[in-house]
Amino acid sequence: MDRDKISSAITTAKTSSKKRGFTQSVDLIVNLRDLDVQKPEGAIDEYVKLPVGMKKTAKICALVGSELKAQAEQLCDKAITLTDFPKWASKSKCRHLVRDFDFFIAQADLMPQVAKAFGAFLGPVGKMPNPKAGQIVQPKANLKPLVDALKNTIRLRVKKAPVIQCAIGDESMDAKALTDNASFIVNHLEHRLPKGQSNIQAVLIKTTMGKPARVS
Repeated sequence: MDRDKISSAITTAKTSSKKRGFTQSVDLIVNLRDLDVQKPEGAIDEYVKLPVGMKKTAKICALVGSELKAQAEQLCDKAITLTDFPKWASKSKCRHLVRDFDFFIAQADLMPQVAKAFGAFLGPVGKMPNPKAGQIVQPKANLKPLVDALKNTIRLRVKKAPVIQCAIGDESMDAKALTDNASFIVNHLEHRLPKGQSNIQAVLIKTTMGKPARVS
């Protein structure tokens, strides 16, 4: 897809959006066609690291044992160790936890305990630690490469409707950086989809509260 057209839509979306009391995210929306989301080729669920980092990076919570506690506390936004799992029995606390963090890392040998303590809350919203994104780690793992990658990783996911929506940054970022991220995702999908660009019906850009701008 033409990079200049993507850049133009990003500029339109940003300039037409009213200023708010917070920094709005900038989202990419890809409407798909001729794709059966019930079949493997249409069941898209992938993790992609953006080429240009986002200013508002993903928040990461680690669910680990004593082996990874020091690393997790240093590198992640929050670390919960096995001995503290019972403290999260409250449904209210767990709901807040799930809402506040984008990705969860889990120690591999603790997955049964993670599933028991947090699975009922992480599972329904698709935030259970996923091996596709490397979120299940060994007790002696080096967490830094994973954490650095996850902070600028987005999830491309088709649910019930044939549409993908994901953040590519926020309105404080310049058009070039946003265009780099959007172009990378569209190009990835063109190579991933069974019929390539023919499966893409429309590409739109919008801010959190703004109207979508269509890539012509």
